[in-house]
Amino acid sequence: MNGELSVALASTLKPKPTSDDKLGFGTIFTDHMFVMDYEVGMGWHSPRIEPYGTFSIQPSNMTLHYGQAIFEGMKAYRTVNGKVKIFRPRDYLSRMNRSAERLCIPKIDVEFVFSALKKLLSIESDWVPASEGTSLYIRPFIIAMDPYIGVRPSRTYRLFIILSPVGAYYAEGFKPVKIWVENKYVRAVKGGMGMAKTAGNYASSILAAEEAKENGYTQVLWLDGVERRYIEEVGTMNIFFKIDDTIITPALEGSILGGMTRDSVLRLSREWGLKVSEQPLTIEEVYEAHDKGKLQEIFGTGTAAVISPVSALNWKGNIINVNGGQAGETSVKLYDEITGIQYGKHADIFKWMEEVD
Repeated sequence: MNGELSVALASTLKPKPTSDDKLGFGTIFTDHMFVMDYEVGMGWHSPRIEPYGTFSIQPSNMTLHYGQAIFEGMKAYRTVNGKVKIFRPRDYLSRMNRSAERLCIPKIDVEFVFSALKKLLSIESDWVPASEGTSLYIRPFIIAMDPYIGVRPSRTYRLFIILSPVGAYYAEGFKPVKIWVENKYVRAVKGGMGMAKTAGNYASSILAAEEAKENGYTQVLWLDGVERRYIEEVGTMNIFFKIDDTIITPALEGSILGGMTRDSVLRLSREWGLKVSEQPLTIEEVYEAHDKGKLQEIFGTGTAAVISPVSALNWKGNIINVNGGQAGETSVKLYDEITGIQYGKHADIFKWMEEVD
C-alpha cells in the first residue's frame, strides 16, 4: 500500500430519508465513498475518502468490454445500544481476494481496507438506520481501468466502497418465497467463475430470473451445468434443505459462491448440535424426500435477505409445497439468532460483529 488515507468532505450533504420504511434496497447512497487505485509497479495507492459522485472512464475501458470486475456486499447495523457494528467484515474482504485471484485482479490488504471502511463509516454513521430489519449496505467493488481493446489482464484498477441505507431485501418481509427450478439455462460449471463474486455471474442469471418472475416466482434455483440434476444455489443466495432432521446444503466444489451467511448457518447449526451435511444433492432426491414426507424445510441464505424460507418449488411444471407454505422452525430460529447477533440482542459467541470506532 502506497500513501496515507486522505479525506475530502462534501461541501453539501444530501437530505437523509425521513422514514426507514421507505428505504427500499440499493437506491439511496450516502454522501461519501472510499476510492483507491492500482498500477503495476506502484501497487495499490492514493487511498481516499471523497464525495460520492460520478467518475470518468474511456469508452475503451477494459471492464466494459471484458468484464474484469468483482464486488462484495456486507452490512453495518445500528445495535440496540446505539453502536454501529459490521457483520464479519474481514471475512467478506478475504472472500473478495479469492474473487480477485480468479479474475487476475491484484489482491487488497484486508486490514488496511477494513480500517479505511471504518473511517468511512464513522463519517457516515448518521446514515445507518435504526429500525429492525434495516441496515447500511456496504458495496466494495474493483474494476479494470486500462483503456485497451485486447484480452489480457488490466494493468490499472480502481477500488470503490459505496454505502446505501436499506430496508428489507424482500418487500414482503420474512415470508416464504416460491422458487423456480431452472431447467433451460445454466449459471456456472466447476472450473468456471461460479465461486467468484463477479459481475458476469449475475448478468448470466438475469434472463432466467425474469422468466421466473413472469411465472410468479421470486427466485431461480440453479442446477449443475453438466448433468442438470445437482442442486447448486439460488440467484442471490445459497440454499439449504432440511430432510429427515438433517440440514443439507451443496458442498463448495468450485461452481458455488461460499456465502458468509451460509457459513454462519453451518457454524450455528453445529453449535446447537443439529445434524448438518455439506454434500451433493439432486433435485430428484429433493422431490423424492417430499413424496416420502421427509422434506421438512427449504431456506435460502444471503447477506441481503439473511434467511429466506421457501414455500414451493416448481421443477418442469411439477410443484411441491413445503411445510404448508409456512416458515419452518429451523429457518425461524436461525433468522432470529443471526439478526439478534447483528442488532446486539444476542450474545456474539463467534465474535462476528466489528464495532466502528
